[in-house]
Amino acid sequence: MNDDIFVDDPFEEVAPVIEADAQGLLRQAVDVVSTARTMPLSASVLVARDELLELLQGSLDRFPDELRQARWLLRERDEFLATRQREADNLLEEVRAQAERMVQRTEIVRQANHVAQRILDDAREEARRLRHEAEDFCDQKLASFEIVLDRTIKTVQAGREKLQATPPPLPEDKGAPRAGEGEVGSDELGFFDQDDA
Repeated sequence: MNDDIFVDDPFEEVAPVIEADAQGLLRQAVDVVSTARTMPLSASVLVARDELLELLQGSLDRFPDELRQARWLLRERDEFLATRQREADNLLEEVRAQAERMVQRTEIVRQANHVAQRILDDAREEARRLRHEAEDFCDQKLASFEIVLDRTIKTVQAGREKLQATPPPLPEDKGAPRAGEGEVGSDELGFFDQDDA
């Protein structure tokens, strides 16, 4: 079977071309071919040449404008997508930077807490050391004071023992002064000088 298309059928009327876009014109051309009368005993159809040419030429004429418009729309779409992609990238970068700052702040806080804890531990250790040194110093001073007090107590006891001892009687001299005239009193005889002890 032959699929040839015969045109210029004298009996076929030329259909008026309806204003449409290139796609619509091509559909009309397809409709013309699909609805055309077939030749007897053949798969070939009779098509009006002028009508088909007019449809095809009209679609060819509209293609450049529509392609330009489609290219413009594609370019607009690409620019729109590129703009949105840049905005998304910028937003993502800001989020990453903020997350990094938060991590750094968290790290700084952790380090600050660590340093503060170390300072507190050092201060406690220093306070413990100073307390022990102060206690040792006080103990040494109290021990020295105890030694001085012990010596003082022994000196006081020795002095009291001397004071309690009875003095021997003094021989009477003719030239001795009378009572009240330069006589040494009993209090003066019992006076204790700690340097002599």
